[in-house]
Amino acid sequence: MNAPEPKLQDDPHTGRYARSTGQAAEWWEVTLSERPQMYRIAHGYGDGPANIDTVVDLENLKSKLQKWHREGFSRPNDPALAPLPAEGRTSFLKELRHAMGQMPQAKDLNEATTAIGTVDMPMGQPGPLVPRLNPAYLFPERFGDILQDIVENRRVLLIGHTGAGKTSLIEQVAARTQRGVLRANMNGQTTIGDFVGFWTVKGGETLWVDGVLPTALREGLWLVVDEIDFAEPSILAVLTAVLEPHGRLLLKEKGNELVAPHPSFRLFATANAVGAMSVYRHLYQGANLMNEAFLDRWRVYLMNYLSPAEEAEVLMRTLGARCTRPMAQTLAAIAADCRAAFAREDLASAFSTRRLLDWADLMLRSGDPERAAGPAIYAKVSAEDAALIRSIIRHHIAFDE
Repeated sequence: MNAPEPKLQDDPHTGRYARSTGQAAEWWEVTLSERPQMYRIAHGYGDGPANIDTVVDLENLKSKLQKWHREGFSRPNDPALAPLPAEGRTSFLKELRHAMGQMPQAKDLNEATTAIGTVDMPMGQPGPLVPRLNPAYLFPERFGDILQDIVENRRVLLIGHTGAGKTSLIEQVAARTQRGVLRANMNGQTTIGDFVGFWTVKGGETLWVDGVLPTALREGLWLVVDEIDFAEPSILAVLTAVLEPHGRLLLKEKGNELVAPHPSFRLFATANAVGAMSVYRHLYQGANLMNEAFLDRWRVYLMNYLSPAEEAEVLMRTLGARCTRPMAQTLAAIAADCRAAFAREDLASAFSTRRLLDWADLMLRSGDPERAAGPAIYAKVSAEDAALIRSIIRHHIAFDE
């Protein structure tokens, strides 16, 4: 007699694994396959049909189960994933809020501050390296944690697409707090000498010239390492030591001189294709992988483009009464559609707020959106991108034929 076929409920791996995505629940379903020692897995959302349906062996299934577990998928009534009792789960937040109330609020009463949003930022001194103030710049509430990290001297890494406003955020905070800023762009040509320093001969005398990092450390400047995912490994190795708590710079080329950071020194970096942005690495050719040990030395924030409502507000603040709210909302909607096309990879070019403002300013001068789009948009992109952007513009604006 043949052994009876195993029942579905007898197999510990079968069942539906689901997680909430904020809309329809996403699920994977595991059932026994008609083929011996094989499993059928299907994937879908909510009550919709499966969009993936395939057969795997047990070893493959186990690796997928581990991956699903890391991604937050679980089965109802799974003992291994059973939630804690309600009292245990809610007590954590109560303890956390109590701990927040106990945090010391250290503040020098003689120190001048300025408020940006709800955060009091210590003031520096005017100087030639302080960025120019943009009075129309908008600080959304979500920037509050970044501002607080600056006050607490955390190392901040901002990631996001080109033109999302990563560097401009740091510069506008610095402009309002009178802090000098140095920028080092990791464009593939920046050498370790540019960054750390080098020996040179002047007037027959050998002199050491500090690079941007020791200059910022000594003088208490804010250093922004732009596009750090394009930096040379030697530069990242130097940065790693400075990223440590109370980290100092060792200038081996200068007899192992140690450079301690000035209390006002702050270190920032921007990147396009690390961490949560790694899925877009193919859009940023030449970007380097960064391991978790390096990323763990930073507070990493994902910077998205402004929402259409926020961008419309920036347009009106910048252009004044010339740009009405309906005009600003239309322009912001065009920018949002272009960015959506970029995310779908229908466009090869991102659409920054800077580009939108330039287009709007030229449009108000010429009275012609299409004419203004020539030098502000079309000439900066490929013919294919220009054609798609033109179609998006014409979807929102009816042109006189």
